[in-house]
Amino acid sequence: MQIDEWKKQMFQSTHDLVIESLQKVFDPEMPSISVYDLGLIYLLETSEEGAVKCEHTLTSMACPFADQICNDIETAIKETPGVTSVKRDLVFEPQFTMDMVPEETKLIMGWY
Repeated sequence: MQIDEWKKQMFQSTHDLVIESLQKVFDPEMPSISVYDLGLIYLLETSEEGAVKCEHTLTSMACPFADQICNDIETAIKETPGVTSVKRDLVFEPQFTMDMVPEETKLIMGWY
């Protein structure tokens, strides 16, 4: 295997592992759906060096669990194998709506 191919596989593996980690983070008000599967992760970038940039939102600007969810997201990413640094930003543009929930999640939850 060439070094570039190996780097590409490692990059993809780290990105996939970050997604798996985020699928274990839940909003306490919606404990059956992860923040990732709910569509709260707006941007997730992983560099070949393991630096991760994550932009996410909350279901509401007045979410009583905002600090916990933000900390849980950052911790989940930091503890993912292959991650060397994390830049996590909470954003409210665009504002989250139920239209942003992936179709697969809506089907699983029976939200039709």
